[in-house]
Amino acid sequence: MATAAPLTPLGVAALSLLVEGPMHPYEMYQLLMARHEDRLVKVRPGTLYHAVGRLEGQGLVSATGTDREGNRPERTTYEISEAGREALTLRLQDMLANPVNEYPSFPLAVSEAYNLPAGVVVELLDRRLKGLEGQLEFLAAAEERARMKGVDRKYWIDMEYQQTLLRAETGWIRSLQDQIGSGRLPW
Repeated sequence: MATAAPLTPLGVAALSLLVEGPMHPYEMYQLLMARHEDRLVKVRPGTLYHAVGRLEGQGLVSATGTDREGNRPERTTYEISEAGREALTLRLQDMLANPVNEYPSFPLAVSEAYNLPAGVVVELLDRRLKGLEGQLEFLAAAEERARMKGVDRKYWIDMEYQQTLLRAETGWIRSLQDQIGSGRLPW
């Protein structure tokens, strides 16, 4: 018997939404965007529809009905199946327990930065810092909004995690810039 491919990040997000209750893919997309989940998973309406179709083909979700409002296209509502709950549980357990090298581009750029002049590297890292600081501000504001709304912390711990990583990265970049600028790291 062939085994199903592991759930993609978008598949995990879709199943997680369906744990909350039945919904149609466009509603799922709107909810993902309203929650700013696009900072965690690459999502577009078309890719979400395809992901839900694959989940249905694997028996992880099932259609519960189709409705139409006015001149809008028909919308099929889906619910998570028991197999979907089990697949989601197993995939989350695997993702939490097992570190995976996801091959981000920044470590590669750092490893090859010696190909650029020191001043250029420092300037480019300044630009990166501005972007990281913007992300930190966004996450801090989103966390504060969640707190003010009384949203249980378990629903937004990813924001704490991301802020911790961003702070570590900004600290490391500032240290590198200082080492290059002071000559402690010969370029």
